[in-house]
Amino acid sequence: MTEPVVADPAKRAFFTGSVPKHDAKNAASAAESLTDPAAIRPFRVSFRTDAFVDLHRRLAATRWPDESPVDSWAQGVPLAKAKAVIDYWAHRYDMTRVQRRLNSFPQFCTRIDDLDIHFIHVKSRHPDALPVVITHGWPGSVIELLDLIAPLVDPTKHGGAADDAFDVIIPSLPGFGFSEKPTEAGWGLPRIARAWAVLMQRLGYTNYVAQSGDLGAGVSNWMADQQPAGLKAIHLNLPMVFPPPPPGPEGFSAPEKTTIAQLNHIYADMSGYAFIQDTKPQTLSYGLTDSPAGQALWIFEKFQEWTDNHGDATDALSMDRMLDNITLYWMTQTAGSAARLYKESFKKDFTRISISVPTAITVFKGDIFTPPKVWAERTYSNLIYWNEVKKGGHFAAFEQPLAVVKELRISMRAFRRDQS
Repeated sequence: MTEPVVADPAKRAFFTGSVPKHDAKNAASAAESLTDPAAIRPFRVSFRTDAFVDLHRRLAATRWPDESPVDSWAQGVPLAKAKAVIDYWAHRYDMTRVQRRLNSFPQFCTRIDDLDIHFIHVKSRHPDALPVVITHGWPGSVIELLDLIAPLVDPTKHGGAADDAFDVIIPSLPGFGFSEKPTEAGWGLPRIARAWAVLMQRLGYTNYVAQSGDLGAGVSNWMADQQPAGLKAIHLNLPMVFPPPPPGPEGFSAPEKTTIAQLNHIYADMSGYAFIQDTKPQTLSYGLTDSPAGQALWIFEKFQEWTDNHGDATDALSMDRMLDNITLYWMTQTAGSAARLYKESFKKDFTRISISVPTAITVFKGDIFTPPKVWAERTYSNLIYWNEVKKGGHFAAFEQPLAVVKELRISMRAFRRDQS
């Protein structure tokens, strides 16, 4: 076995990330990377068997709280639903799914700004493919973006033409998944945006676009603000927009009133997780890192609240797919390091900035926040595309990957290499 390519010692207790055993060239490359931090090193996931044994033991020993006095989701995940999720994870879920799925894609690691960054990189067989860097959010991971890869890189097999092809780069945010956990303050959205620009340059791309939602949209926003060489456009499924100044005598429009009501509901009833992660992520991390039930339900609640469902998260996402994402958080011990991104950026990096880079926006109407176009036009001075899709929620790429693919194909056609 070669030396792990992930530097964080805490992560090695749960998994070994290494180059493929059979590939001597990759092994040599990994060894070279010890003296060349800019090297691109192949990466494979290998979860330790004893980590799964420990997980099952902890799930079996879950100590349950009392039921909420209200028979609804008003105070969080109901006890019966919580027990059903944990029972499925312990007895019906295939714990090796995450490892197999990730290892079916080319994965790599490289050191940027003294931090190891894990990323998936799949190149299209079509020669004029447009590179796209896609960024996940919280409580997501690269897992939520995997279903985008095949139709983007091989469009002729997925309802598109060769001219629709993309090269796909999906990094793990610092402190998420297999990217290294920052050990110093300062890894907020602007710094991550600069790291992504370095990554794309290191991969040799001189003409590329970015796509994202949730916190990832913040990264793409900051990339657009910084305007690194090569970035031609961004596509967002969560625009970073803000309410306008108080209106004149005519008042807000009907769409604006709807959005303001959404914002009031989010602030009053749905933002507790964000304020905790923004203020006390370390204290939160003790419980989530020690209890798989706690970690699972902290994330599952967001799938319930934020997906476009009819009363149950499984209307939008299968339990297996949700647990793929949850298992990745558990096995990499990243509850605290992921939450810490809120501490870094929640109050200071979601600011009203004016973006002139060509911007395409798709609003999925099942999302918890669906702003009107007029708000976006105030932030994105070069808004080249706007569309509203009826089906799909906050985790658009996870819930409706083909819709995201379609939107990306249509909105980014002007930025192909042969048209740059």
